[in-house]
Amino acid sequence: MRKKQIGVIVLIVAMMAYLFSLPVKGLIRPKEERTRPGATGGAMQHEEQPTNQIDEDYVAIAAKKLLTPQMAAEISDKEAQLKSAASDQEKLAIAKDLAHTWDDVNVPAPAAFYYLSIARKENKLENWLNAGNHFNDAYKLTQDTVAQPTFLTNAVESFKKAMQLAPDNLDAQTGLGIAYVNGGAPSPMAGISLLLGVVAKDPKNLKANLNLGLFSMKSGQFEKAVQRFKTVVEQKPELEPCFYLAESYKQLGMKPEAIAAYQRCKEMAGDPAFNQKMDEYIKELKN
Repeated sequence: MRKKQIGVIVLIVAMMAYLFSLPVKGLIRPKEERTRPGATGGAMQHEEQPTNQIDEDYVAIAAKKLLTPQMAAEISDKEAQLKSAASDQEKLAIAKDLAHTWDDVNVPAPAAFYYLSIARKENKLENWLNAGNHFNDAYKLTQDTVAQPTFLTNAVESFKKAMQLAPDNLDAQTGLGIAYVNGGAPSPMAGISLLLGVVAKDPKNLKANLNLGLFSMKSGQFEKAVQRFKTVVEQKPELEPCFYLAESYKQLGMKPEAIAAYQRCKEMAGDPAFNQKMDEYIKELKN
């Protein structure tokens, strides 16, 4: 399967699943839940999770099913080379090769573990950001509740290490904010605060606005979501923010705007199954 095809499939999976996986109850909690002893707002208790059982081998098993047999065999061969490598330098080189190979086919979870390994060996800002961003993407795409706590724990570690190297780095602050809202902190509001701090310094920040828009949708604040997604689409018209913008317009009853946004999604996607779904949404709005 070609990179572009995998990319479309992965993005569509993300759009249709991620929105409904965000911890709404962690953003708006009833008073009795907020005051109950031990209430965590939906955050995962990582110390109780078997995070040490989730590694690159675990996630690669499922990930290889997205690939052609030839590509899966190529990756398996590189994995075998890594396990038999004699020196740390050789292991590092193969880990970098595997991370880039998984990137080439748009599968973030295995790449995330290799980037984490690289960052722990080469303590550089870029490496920690790569690891954290890939773990956030892996969390966004997966429905594996066993793997999710590990993705969050590793994302938080990566972005905190990045911020130790560059405290004012907005990419690190944004990534940590996303991981916190997803459940990587006792209160998701810690993540919202980080993201709001980013847009206060950089009002057009793409990733911060996109995720603030998503969290606005999940908490029913569709007017705010529209403004966030418009900020993103105006700078970088891509399928994901355009789809969320259409959904927000739909929830607000702004039918012409929603139809136009769905049409734009069709032009961007080029995927028959996805476009058929967009046609269904458009037909529903026109009736």
